[in-house]
Amino acid sequence: MSIKEKVVQGALCQCQFGTTPDTLKVLTQQRYYINDLNGSEKLAATHKDIGATFEKNTFGSCKKQNNKPCTAIVTEWSGYYEKEKYSPPDGYILVEDSKATCPIGGKDCIIILKTGQIGEPSQKNIKNSDNELQSHVNPVIDMKNYSQEAYKSIF
Repeated sequence: MSIKEKVVQGALCQCQFGTTPDTLKVLTQQRYYINDLNGSEKLAATHKDIGATFEKNTFGSCKKQNNKPCTAIVTEWSGYYEKEKYSPPDGYILVEDSKATCPIGGKDCIIILKTGQIGEPSQKNIKNSDNELQSHVNPVIDMKNYSQEAYKSIF
């Protein structure tokens, strides 16, 4: 497996027959967090997250239903990573190219546009960063003379 991002609560999904994306909600567990500095927001999504598992539970108008409003229901996920399992709910982790099936749209009609992961810099990240690379990425701050007090004032 090449390196793929894991999917977390807040991932942006889209049905190929819908007109708008919707945000994934993790309803099957409240224990495992990924890419969350404080471990309180980004729950890991698994293949057990089925049913009405989106914020609005709609992808807008459904082309399969003559543009009637969509009611987003996931019956199964495919393309999940079978080497990483969270118990409970005994679910395998979803990754960026996982796809969901809807009873109306059919197999793999729902894709993940964004995994929901967002980089959150911490003091350790700043301390361990490469000064020369950081000078190219952020030329405003001189990392060689960057102090912990300056970091605290930013964050």
